[in-house]
Amino acid sequence: MQKWMWLLGLLLTLMTSPSMAGGKALLLDVDGAIGPATQDYITRSIHQAEILDAKVIIIQLNTPGGLETSMRGINKVIVSSPIPVITYVSPSGAHAASAGTFIMYASNFAAMAPGTNIGAATPVKITPEEKTNAALLDSHEKKAMNDAAAYLRSLAYLRDRNVEWADLAVMKAVSISAEEAKKINVINFIANDIPDLLAKVNGKKTQILNQTMVMDTKNLEIQTLAPDWRNQFLSFITDPNIAYLLMLLALYGIFFEFTSPGMVLPGVAGVIALLLALYAFQLMPINYVGLSLICLGVLFMVFEVYISSFGILGLGGIIAFIVGSIMLYDTNDPNFHITTTLVLTMATITTAFFFVIVMMTIRSFKQPIVTGHHALIGSEGTVIYGGQGKATIMLMGEIWNAESGSVLTPGQHVKVIKTNELTLIVEPLNKQG
Repeated sequence: MQKWMWLLGLLLTLMTSPSMAGGKALLLDVDGAIGPATQDYITRSIHQAEILDAKVIIIQLNTPGGLETSMRGINKVIVSSPIPVITYVSPSGAHAASAGTFIMYASNFAAMAPGTNIGAATPVKITPEEKTNAALLDSHEKKAMNDAAAYLRSLAYLRDRNVEWADLAVMKAVSISAEEAKKINVINFIANDIPDLLAKVNGKKTQILNQTMVMDTKNLEIQTLAPDWRNQFLSFITDPNIAYLLMLLALYGIFFEFTSPGMVLPGVAGVIALLLALYAFQLMPINYVGLSLICLGVLFMVFEVYISSFGILGLGGIIAFIVGSIMLYDTNDPNFHITTTLVLTMATITTAFFFVIVMMTIRSFKQPIVTGHHALIGSEGTVIYGGQGKATIMLMGEIWNAESGSVLTPGQHVKVIKTNELTLIVEPLNKQG
């Protein structure tokens, strides 16, 4: 009897242990700039964690910053998550700058590996002088910084973290090490690895949907949820340089289809590229003045082909194209701007492309006309019926009336020098057929 009781107790123990009950710690790896793809990855992963019945979500973070809109979207799902979220800056040498700082503050627990740093959360690019003199900032930048500071303070109050340092991180772009962050309550833990992190979190309290929850992270199975093909594709097309190239491909493809109807391929490629570019632009902060300047620049260069402006339209188009490319993305984050090299390269290619078209158009005007009666000038025919000043000739398989200042004889070869409606003016070539 005791043997069966012992076996039953062992079975109950195994069935109620975290590993057998399916207790998981879901690990997300975010390495790079925070953008629409990152927001999609974290949002869908948190929903997936609910399906997997995960006990905790760990975001392993290493980022230079990113888009404010994406960061706020990520923080929204973190704060409303029914599962505790731990953001862990790792490995050594990693950092949580700018948008990463906000994500750290929004998480239930914030941790860092030794040799990492956090901070520099100002939403605008400022010089060292501007850090100490707020008067140098314009009203728009002040509003952006005050709004960001207020937002980070609200997160600090929510998670009971250092409020004063939150202000410094935004207003003065202050950055500190992991050890300093732990000392002044910017983060909760310094952990060497994920198991060490889970051990330190165990037993701690946090607020989940306005309810206090005691963390139980013993014996959790760590499951990594990597980005899927959808996220990788989204990351690809929302790269600022890729989205820019897609837009140009759309403009070129549609231009070729309109100028050479029936080619099909340029039109199909242009429409597909246009839809992808519009989808990417929908997810990114676009300056529509910059986008309009790019389209206007291309339009001016097209007009240069058909309108003789002595290069004025073409030059204006090049300037509008370059300025629009620089202004295209409405963000101060350097990770979401088109590289200068790409702008200059595409401006050069576009200019050369339309310059070649202009040259081909001019050259076509200088070539002899190859349609209508004028195309017959210079052609050679054979006299069928001759006479004084008038004759009937065979030319290009057709019979024509002809006139000449010389006497023409049957079989004589003649050359067309002019046309007079349906009569050809010819001259003899002094050779018989």
